Amino acid sequence: MRRAKSDPPNERTQRAPAETPEDRENQLTSLAYDLAEKQLREGTASSQVITEFLKRGSTRDRLERVKLKAEGELLETKRILMEAQRESESLYAQAIDAFRAYSGEAPPQQEPEYDDFED
Repeated sequence: MRRAKSDPPNERTQRAPAETPEDRENQLTSLAYDLAEKQLREGTASSQVITEFLKRGSTRDRLERVKLKAEGELLETKRILMEAQRESESLYAQAIDAFRAYSGEAPPQQEPEYDDFED
């Protein structure tokens, strides 16, 4: 005969330890959602849990999440554009110096930087 498991059937199997803080956060969030779902199904959820899930399901909350995601994408795009502009400015400066050199004009000399010297 097979021996019955001692663990209740609803218990989750042990997960591998998280490798990053983000993975750990995801694991804990998943456990919290599972517990909240269980409490909601059993009718033992606190008013705070019920209110939290009512807010998460609202149209306003969904729109706020969409807005936050769009703002994050906009910031990333701005960062990429700023990097491209810096690179473009550097290339223009190099091209101007090259044109000056081809025309026989010496490139502008940079002022030497003196850190520890005083007049």
